[in-house]
Parts: sequence; structure tokens; C-alpha cells
Amino acid sequence: AAEPLFEAIIAHPFLTGLADGTLPEGSFGYFLIQDGHYLRDYARSLAFIAGYAHDPAEASVFLGAASRAVAAEQGMHGELLAQCGITAAEAAATPFSPSGELYARTVLSRAAEGPFADGVAAVIGCLWIYREVGNVLVERGSPDPRYQRWIDSYSGESYGAAVEVALDVVDRIGRDSTPAERDRLKEIFVDTCRLEWMFWDAAWRRESWPVGRA
Repeated sequence: AAEPLFEAIIAHPFLTGLADGTLPEGSFGYFLIQDGHYLRDYARSLAFIAGYAHDPAEASVFLGAASRAVAAEQGMHGELLAQCGITAAEAAATPFSPSGELYARTVLSRAAEGPFADGVAAVIGCLWIYREVGNVLVERGSPDPRYQRWIDSYSGESYGAAVEVALDVVDRIGRDSTPAERDRLKEIFVDTCRLEWMFWDAAWRRESWPVGRA
């Protein structure tokens, strides 16, 4: 169900520009800022999901993902922002974009309200899409070392293995769910994949609030 959305994402000019080096630096810097905002809420979402897990092993999958999200925001993002000439203070002062805030709040709401399966369906799209994007773009490479650094982080073995473990949880949930439950979970998953496309598109356009936000 998400394949057409993934094809639309990988064909988006933000990602094709990331690979061929034509992406404007301003768009990449904007993306890093917004992704940092998003990752903070995403880490909270993952922690909520871990709290709903009945299996300690499954809880650890999402606690580990939360830890990696925080590490990415504090590590790679900070380094790449500096290479784009953006200070931590400037990033913190930049408002969350409309699309980014919608995405983060949608996922966080699903994760906080539960149940476990609904939260997993809401967060898995981001994990899966970033892995697939990384795997596609690493084959193309990028002439810009900053863009290549970002690509490498999501195409590496450690990230791929972590996503595979999360997908194993998805498979287990699917086996234990009724057809009606699977349909509901699929709808949640597809909705968040649409929001993922909107997030990339917002970065390309450097989306801002039309009124009411500084």
C-alpha cells in the first residue's frame, strides 16, 4: 500500500537533488533544523510505545530507537548544521514548520494514546522510509560530502539491522491481529507515509507559517 508513496518520495526533487548535489544548501539546512525538531518528538513517541509493550524484548527495540533518534539529533545533525553555517541557537529559534508539526503531533498522539500496535504502525513508516531512501541514494552517491554523510548514516548496516528488528515486531503484530485490525493499522501506516512525503516537500519549499508565527 505504501509503495506508490515511496516511489513519490524517492522521486522528489529534494532527494534527487541530495544525490546529484544540486539541492540548495538552504533547503538542506532547513531540513536539518526541522528534522531536529521532529526527532525530539519522535523519540518521545518511541518511548511511549515502549511503555505499552508487553514483551520486554519488544520494548527494548523502541527504547533503542528512541536513544538513536536523540543521538542523531545531538551528533550528526549538529555537525552538519555547523557545516551549513547554522548555529544551535539559530536552529532552536526556528519555528517548527506546519507540515513537520502536523507529522510529529500525529505520530505522538498515536503513540501516547496506544495501544501498542497503533503506535508501532505510526512510527514504522519513518524508520522504513529512511532505510529505503538511504539504500537507494547510496547507490547513486553525492558529490557534496555533507549530503553523502547524511546518506551514509541511513544506508549503513547498523541502521538497517535496527530497522529490520522493528519490522519483525510489525510482522508479529500482523500475525496476531484480525483482518479488521490489520486494515486499521495499514491505514495508520499509510497516513504517516503521506506525512513523510509532506515533510520532504516542506524542506524543498522551505515551508513557513503564512500567519501567526514569527
